[in-house]
Amino acid sequence: MKDIRILVADDEKEIRDLIHKYLQRELYTVDTAADGEEAVRLFAQHRYNLVILDLMMPRMDGIEVCRQLRQSTNVPILMLTAKDQEVDKIVGLGVGADDYVTKPFSIHELVARIKAHLRRFFVLGSERGNQEEQLFLQYEGLTIDLKKYVVIKDGAEVSLTAKEFELLKFLAAHPEQVFTKTQIFRHVWDSDYVEDDNTVMVHIRKLRMKIEADPSAPKWVQTVWGIGYKFVGEKNET
Repeated sequence: MKDIRILVADDEKEIRDLIHKYLQRELYTVDTAADGEEAVRLFAQHRYNLVILDLMMPRMDGIEVCRQLRQSTNVPILMLTAKDQEVDKIVGLGVGADDYVTKPFSIHELVARIKAHLRRFFVLGSERGNQEEQLFLQYEGLTIDLKKYVVIKDGAEVSLTAKEFELLKFLAAHPEQVFTKTQIFRHVWDSDYVEDDNTVMVHIRKLRMKIEADPSAPKWVQTVWGIGYKFVGEKNET
């Protein structure tokens, strides 16, 4: 079994202990941090496969921690928040978080989401088992390396978060096919539980900012008004 290491950062000891206990049952290696500065320090010392961040922490909040981690990693980041305001969720997703869970939460749902993110992160090369041998998705000006988890735009590498990569990979694997936000969430987040469709919208916006020459007039990831989104591109078979 692959050794999976997870970092949990939360200033509430009860929350840290609860998550630690249940993740250890899954045979994951778990480190905990009581504040944002400690989380950043631990992340610099170890190689983690997933990070769980509380939004409100002393010394450095989860938003800033997420922003700093995204400068060097694309591992899945889940945000925990006691707030239910839409703006907090959008800000968290906007700085690179892949998902969020609102407190109080079901520990079983949290573990299920963690497993889904890890599964998608490690087995990104397959789309429901149909593309296991495919190494690249290639379009004019855009190459998606499914094994190395790399996107090349006009010859230059583009830094995407894990969820942004999965989103692009899913849409590009089905060119010209229109998907609703619910369909995208089910495939990319590997869950039928859609708490807020702004999750998809925010990730689409962030993805466009990174791969589109003009995000307001996207070439690849286009909006189909009243329905959802689709990927448009000229396939390069060479």
